[in-house]
Amino acid sequence: MTEPNPFLDPARQRELYGQAARLAGRTSALMRAKTSGHPVPETIVSLVQTHHVRPDRLGVVLDIGCGRGTSSLVIAEQLRPQRVIGLDAAPSLLAQARERAQELPDTTVEFVEGDFHDLPLDAGSCDVAVAAFCLYHSPQPKDVIAQIARILAPGGLAVLVTKDLDSYQEMDRLVASAGLDPQADQHESLYTAAHSRNLADLAASALDVIAVLDEEHSFTFDGHDHTAQYLATNPKYDLAPGLYGNPGALAATLHEFIPDQPLTTRSRITFVVAQPNEGRQP
Repeated sequence: MTEPNPFLDPARQRELYGQAARLAGRTSALMRAKTSGHPVPETIVSLVQTHHVRPDRLGVVLDIGCGRGTSSLVIAEQLRPQRVIGLDAAPSLLAQARERAQELPDTTVEFVEGDFHDLPLDAGSCDVAVAAFCLYHSPQPKDVIAQIARILAPGGLAVLVTKDLDSYQEMDRLVASAGLDPQADQHESLYTAAHSRNLADLAASALDVIAVLDEEHSFTFDGHDHTAQYLATNPKYDLAPGLYGNPGALAATLHEFIPDQPLTTRSRITFVVAQPNEGRQP
């Protein structure tokens, strides 16, 4: 029997996001490896500035699936809306986001726990809604997009962001060839629910799509130790219990079976910009 996609398995959510340090470690390893592709939060800001009718006079901006608050803080600092609300289902991530927000004392940013299938905001109350790297956690992403359409004000803007299905294939092959998970390159993509090839269609179920941007992002990990820092808490792989969550042991196993060398991998990032049907501008 096929194992449930970990991004769509409610039983895995505490493991995946119960400790902010796990996500921070994986994200940090990936960002240190990045060699091409613009920072995603800055691209989101640029798209809002380009497509919103009044980007310099924004009221409420909602950052859905805000995680540790990275995009929320960039939005607050660069767009200067009246209010930024970061929403996530993981209390540990929200706690870290609140700590990081203290570095920006002159901005109005708050972080709330909530379910993106039932956004805790009034209809028409948001000028901008961002959903970056979170829609693939929903078995019904169209329901989330319907919620976004509900809370957007006339003339409002949604910016949706995801990855392609075949992101990081080179890492899959490394894990398989090292025997860490012989089926690694055959597992279902983590992004099946909302990916680069279906995101625009998902958005069009409740919104008017006005722009789609695809950007190739490349990453080069400088060796097994660096790669292991990313792999150790990646839920895609069926690692042995002694390896999962243990970058040192994982790196040692890689060194044992594969000559140490840099690993270059890629991911296509897709941005979809959309607005409420009734708010479309001529």
